[in-house]
Amino acid sequence: MSCRLDKPIDERLPQPAIEPDIDIGIRQAADDRFRSGVTLAIAGTFLFALKSIFIKLAFAAGADATLLLTVRMVLAFPFYVVVLILLRRKSDCPPISRTDLLRSLMLGFLGYYLASYLDLSGLEYISAQMERLTLFTYPAMVAILAWLFLGEMIDRRIIAAIVFCYLGVYLMYGQERSLDGGQNVPKGVLLVIGAALSYSLYILFAKPTMQRIGSREFTSLAMIGSTFFVGVHFALTHQVSDAIGAAPIIYVYGAVLAFVCTVLPSFMINEAIVRIGATRTTVIGSVGPVLTMGLAIAVLGEPTSLQHLAGMGIAIAGVSLVAKK
Repeated sequence: MSCRLDKPIDERLPQPAIEPDIDIGIRQAADDRFRSGVTLAIAGTFLFALKSIFIKLAFAAGADATLLLTVRMVLAFPFYVVVLILLRRKSDCPPISRTDLLRSLMLGFLGYYLASYLDLSGLEYISAQMERLTLFTYPAMVAILAWLFLGEMIDRRIIAAIVFCYLGVYLMYGQERSLDGGQNVPKGVLLVIGAALSYSLYILFAKPTMQRIGSREFTSLAMIGSTFFVGVHFALTHQVSDAIGAAPIIYVYGAVLAFVCTVLPSFMINEAIVRIGATRTTVIGSVGPVLTMGLAIAVLGEPTSLQHLAGMGIAIAGVSLVAKK
């Protein structure tokens, strides 16, 4: 008696249910990675938003811009030295040329000394809300500078984004002058615009060096260089006794600014970019000025108005246009 095989034996035998489980596991891992990336982006944005609040609190405790910046950089300095040493100990780490070394140190002047000093100085004259929104326009500045120096094209979307950004700043500026009396607001806004311009130049010219030596090495070198410039500035404008005699709370605020509002969120945002992409991270980061506004009202008791909210919304819409591919 013969037996007819309608199907190959391997097809008639029970097949292990492995592939569906693998697919479910992959999807679950991807979902977990996405959710953790969103969480990191939100947490990093929140910690960045705290920066202006703690600066204002430090000013109220008696610090000035130079002293606070010095405390912040000196406390963060050992961290970046250790990171650089650990990175350079790797066996596959190529040597850094003298040109890239000097360029990294000098770019630290623009990105972490000059920009930070102008930003802190501006905060002595304007509200945390106004400062955060004005500084937030730097992506529009980067687009303009890339057009001027690198020959990149500016399309209608970028032009609209730039118009929205500065229309939003203008609306808040007008309201800020009416609330403050108008005496210090122009000076404060100009200082923060200078900070945004300095940081924009840093972003524009840092990328080639960063690609050659690595982002972590570059950041560490730039921070080390900026600490040197901050130290020189402090030595030329202050006495050592100014730092020794500062209230202990100023050092607490400086430590919070160095690690909680700078180092920690920078790692969170970078990891969020890896997990969910730069576009989603940028969109989430757009709520930063709104968080700062809420914190400034709740913690500092700063006044606000519908014009403040309108200016904030228009500027955020402009930055979102710049961020889109």
